[in-house]
Amino acid sequence: MSLLSEDDKKYLKELFKGMKKDVNILFFITEDKKLCMMCDDVKEILGDLKTLSDKIKVKELSFENDKDEVKKYDVRMAPSVVLLSDKDLGVKYYGIPGGYEFSSLVEDINDIGNDFISLDESVMDDVKSIDKDVHIQVFVTHTCPYCPSAVRTAHKFAMVNDKIKSDMIDANTFYEYADTYGVSAVPRVVINNKDFFEGSLPEREFLKRVLNSLK
Repeated sequence: MSLLSEDDKKYLKELFKGMKKDVNILFFITEDKKLCMMCDDVKEILGDLKTLSDKIKVKELSFENDKDEVKKYDVRMAPSVVLLSDKDLGVKYYGIPGGYEFSSLVEDINDIGNDFISLDESVMDDVKSIDKDVHIQVFVTHTCPYCPSAVRTAHKFAMVNDKIKSDMIDANTFYEYADTYGVSAVPRVVINNKDFFEGSLPEREFLKRVLNSLK
């Protein structure tokens, strides 16, 4: 059964119509009994998207058994989704990219497929100039209307600089992991496991937080 209405499908099919590049999606399932029930929901979402464009490719992998791919793409938990173009972009979703986060997934796919990142030019130049490793984790819930903006900014930074890796993490699915970072409100953005802020910041201010963390 599809999770999308016919109107949603029509809109998304038109949105994806002009994509120039393939968007390769790796979907890591898990045998963890507490989490494996989430896999069906992610599978439905990706299955729906796959039918809307021949540019969207989905490959299912096992977190427990496909060790080479887990290591190659630095996948730390499952269920998870890794977005690729012709290379690893450092863009991941841990948990279900549903609720408000479905829009993040759709916009990421559209950016990758069109080979266009909608960042202010001056911000993009500064992001590209970062020469140190950056790991951004954005903790979200599906009912948070402010979270997609933070996720999108983090993912766009990763798309334009190979040094940056950015994860969306569903705090309700991975609540024990979220607790280790003291997540009590979302979005909570953690930079390099040591600095954090809460809320959805403009791209320039978000970048300032990243740069300050690297000092």
